[in-house]
Amino acid sequence: MAHVCPWWFVRSFDNPIRRLLHDSEQMFGEWVRPGLHVLYLGCGAGFNTEGLTRLVGSDGVVVAIDLQPHMLAMTRRRLERVGLSERAEFVKSTANDLRLSTDQRFGFAVAFWMVHEVSNAEHFFKQVRNVLEVGSPMPIVEPKVHVGRDAFEASARAARRAEFLEKARPRVTLSRSVVLLR
Repeated sequence: MAHVCPWWFVRSFDNPIRRLLHDSEQMFGEWVRPGLHVLYLGCGAGFNTEGLTRLVGSDGVVVAIDLQPHMLAMTRRRLERVGLSERAEFVKSTANDLRLSTDQRFGFAVAFWMVHEVSNAEHFFKQVRNVLEVGSPMPIVEPKVHVGRDAFEASARAARRAEFLEKARPRVTLSRSVVLLR
């Protein structure tokens, strides 16, 4: 398995200053609308989960997935503090299985600073593809200080092998990014 960021380290980059750099509602507002079902892969401590739950509104849902129970607990507490926990579901994945039903369908998925932790990127992207609606966007964002250009491009190739199409390469502060389409 690839190296996974330990739960206790997440506070070093999930802090109030980051909101100035990575405003979830601004980054994802183009694609996420009220009532949408959203898949957040590797939710960590819930930094982006909060913004996504605001965007989906009271009729939408964000399924927050992480393989670390402590990360899921931190995300749940964060959403409870701001009164948005009823808009989220929490799924504990394993290293090789996202634990999603193929009956589930999502109109948007995002993997923010986590694909580099996946040991088999093509398998990961195939699992996501199986639950995304046709035409749904999936931004992949990786930290520049941790993921070099070659490693990022390898992830993009794995997504294409899993039959995703590349739509755009938006600028995300301190990051490399690509928007994929199912």
